[in-house]
Amino acid sequence: MSIASMTGFAREAGVTGSYQWAWELKTVNGRGLEVRVRTPSGLDAIGEEARSQILKAFARGQGQLNLSISKTSSAPKLRVNREVLQSLLAVIGELNLPDNVQPASLDGLLSVRGVVELDEDAVDPGQDAALAAALNDGVGRLIQALKSTRLNEGKALAAVLNQHLDAMAALVKEAEACPARQPEAIRARLEASIAELMDGKTSLDPARLHQEAVLIAARADIREEIDRLSAHVDAARTLLREGGPVGRRLDFLAQEFGREANTLCAKANDVALSRIGLELKAVIEQFREQVQNVE
Repeated sequence: MSIASMTGFAREAGVTGSYQWAWELKTVNGRGLEVRVRTPSGLDAIGEEARSQILKAFARGQGQLNLSISKTSSAPKLRVNREVLQSLLAVIGELNLPDNVQPASLDGLLSVRGVVELDEDAVDPGQDAALAAALNDGVGRLIQALKSTRLNEGKALAAVLNQHLDAMAALVKEAEACPARQPEAIRARLEASIAELMDGKTSLDPARLHQEAVLIAARADIREEIDRLSAHVDAARTLLREGGPVGRRLDFLAQEFGREANTLCAKANDVALSRIGLELKAVIEQFREQVQNVE
């Protein structure tokens, strides 16, 4: 299973009867899952059903669902009001017309107001069963399209996150192998500092100096930080392989990465180790920013 991004856009449109409709759904980053719905008047129930389907399909993200509906342009339909026409014919049949008056012709009768009417579709969209079915089907396709978009972006995200993890793992190994961590190196720096301070006027007991160097090295030991950073890298890789909605757990790991890197920098007793710690913090920040996009 792959990870998915929280950002995406999908559109599904169609024509049903005399209606042209279009669903649009977009999602962006969010701590939880929330979907706002905007539908034309009379279609609130369909909008709420669509919202329910979306909430079941995704785990995180701020969503906006919009439905637009318009009438398709078509030639007007004419309808003959047969009742009115029959009434006119009945009245005409009862009349005794003078010889100089011609009986009414068909075109004359059809021109009488109310005989021929414009047959407009006055059905409310919310009461149109065919339209409701089409819109519900459209929501299903819309959700699948958005899932596909978010998964495609998730693949790109996974590649970027793995690159950051590779960089972190390399920096952790570099910190572990840094010569400045060795008691001998600390002893040499301590010796040089004391010599500069004393200006060569006296000397210290080498055994005592070595003991002090060992104590300083113990206080500055970053073994635990290195081990935890390595474990966090492995945990993050496992989450990326498992996939699914792992964004919250990756975000937690990003915070833990930051804590360990801060401690490593605080314990650094050498310029080289400080440089490694700062580079590590920069990579972790990049990792954290990208994790904010993961579902």
